[in-house]
Amino acid sequence: MDTLAQLLQLLVLLLTLPLHLMALLGCWPLCKNYFPYLMAVLSAKSNRKMESKKRELFGQIEGLMGDSRMVVLLDLGCGTGANFQFYPTCLDPNLHFEKFLTKSMAENRHLQYERFVVAPGEDMKQLADGSMDVVIGTLVLCSVQRPRRVLQEVQRVLRPGGIFFFWEHVAEPRGSWAFLWQQVLEPTWKHIGDGCCLTRETWKDLENAQFSELQMERQPPTFKWLPTGPHIMGKAVK
Repeated sequence: MDTLAQLLQLLVLLLTLPLHLMALLGCWPLCKNYFPYLMAVLSAKSNRKMESKKRELFGQIEGLMGDSRMVVLLDLGCGTGANFQFYPTCLDPNLHFEKFLTKSMAENRHLQYERFVVAPGEDMKQLADGSMDVVIGTLVLCSVQRPRRVLQEVQRVLRPGGIFFFWEHVAEPRGSWAFLWQQVLEPTWKHIGDGCCLTRETWKDLENAQFSELQMERQPPTFKWLPTGPHIMGKAVK
């Protein structure tokens, strides 16, 4: 099957050769510009499909609030702010998301918006150690360069007992036809999806990150017509 995957991957590369040449020559910056628009559409549809699950997951944040009824929260890879309706430092490496983020903030006045940080998840030096009660990451570990490093940074900025809530798409089971197509499409998909990787087994990184507690469940693909595969959802406690 590996040989078949390589042959099909080569065919897709040939069919999308102009895109790959533009990326190689540094002439494919459009991805950063158009990707927020694509995510704005997909996030709205995803929220409609996943609303009950997200409310169940993020509803646990309320239990972390003390007498002040406040919780310090970092939305890692906040994108368009699609999660705001469910739960105010936000961080994303793509500055083109900010106008969509501003719109989401205007629609969710229950949040106290602190700042929008343009930085990679691997290096969140703008945020102090132990400064966050909660970190949320949805569909972000698929596109960072070093997921393990990002999880180290998440643990650094969380206070003791702080919680990392996550929802990520992951690889299909190895040896399946679905996994083969993820292998075939991944090189091209990275350019379309702003660095998104289809074959990451993110659950392994979470299991090896040495959180004190990890709860995780597997869910079927949100959109069967996309190659993003199944999802994992849960929480990890520092």
